[in-house]
Amino acid sequence: MKSFNTKTITDALKKHDYPFFKGDYNLNIIGVRSNDTDANTFNDVIVVLYELDKKQVMHVFPATTDPGLFYRKNPLNVEGTAIVVPGHYRGVWQIGPHQAKYNALVQRKPMKVYRDNDQDAGLDMDETSIDEGLFGINLHRAGVNNISLQVDKWSAGCQVLADPCDFDLLMALAKKSASMYGPSFSYTLLTEEQL
Repeated sequence: MKSFNTKTITDALKKHDYPFFKGDYNLNIIGVRSNDTDANTFNDVIVVLYELDKKQVMHVFPATTDPGLFYRKNPLNVEGTAIVVPGHYRGVWQIGPHQAKYNALVQRKPMKVYRDNDQDAGLDMDETSIDEGLFGINLHRAGVNNISLQVDKWSAGCQVLADPCDFDLLMALAKKSASMYGPSFSYTLLTEEQL
């Protein structure tokens, strides 16, 4: 993953006409998908960017924006494994239960996904396979106690943080933001090339 800073991210959002939310704790949640989409590792990032006292604060969390190897080979959907299409999804998530286990950011509005149905290790992002709807594409963590190194079963299309401590910080920021701006969170997924 190439290096970037707050300006790189805000410039990429502006270039693609994606919004940037202003105001203290008004969260901009941005995924950046690595060029290496065949890996079964947390080689992507989730960026949380917001303002505080007129300064920009950025957190960069190791994550995956791709489904793990298990679900690439064993799709949950007959149409194929879900891979989120890069773009901006306004108000797509709210704080809520992930698999009835713990609170995460859970999908409440439609998202676009590619459907990869050849059941191999590689990710196929064919525009003719794009599907749109409510598929349970959540933003959650992998393990509860340790940093995860392999994606495997942690994602069937969800956006997943590798480190539970990073996830705890994200959720604390989300709760603070929700108390000020309401319960919905937008998500922008960029590719490494877009930076």
